[in-house]
Amino acid sequence: MYLANDYPLLSAFWTMLWFFLWVMWFFLLFKVVFDIFRDDALSGWGKAGWLVFVIVLPFLGVFVYLIARGKDMGRRDVEHARAQKQMFDSYVRETAGGGTSSADELAKLAEMRTRGDITQEEFQQAKALVLSGGSPTGDAARVSTPGPR
Repeated sequence: MYLANDYPLLSAFWTMLWFFLWVMWFFLLFKVVFDIFRDDALSGWGKAGWLVFVIVLPFLGVFVYLIARGKDMGRRDVEHARAQKQMFDSYVRETAGGGTSSADELAKLAEMRTRGDITQEEFQQAKALVLSGGSPTGDAARVSTPGPR
């Protein structure tokens, strides 16, 4: 390529283009390999066959895989993203909604008082803490350790 030698900017362009294509090829190869393992509908032998085909003849294997299973590949990606979002949303709901309300805390404190685990004075202190927005029964349980009364 005498043209690339005559114009250094063109040589840099060709180098960047080949580097980009090389990176994209590896991205596509890994995407196909991950999709092979992610597919639950594919049997173990099917996964092994596709994997051997992709590793032994990478260019042909990847292109045949994309032609044969490319449509389902996108569907599996969308399902995987939805499942991850659903798990994240349930985690956030569980974590954010994990706290108890003031009424629940007061009921626990009243139950502890009726069992004799805390005295009336400790109950009043913990009740004031609950109503001020602090950590109620955890602090009340730490204030008094139940013992023989």
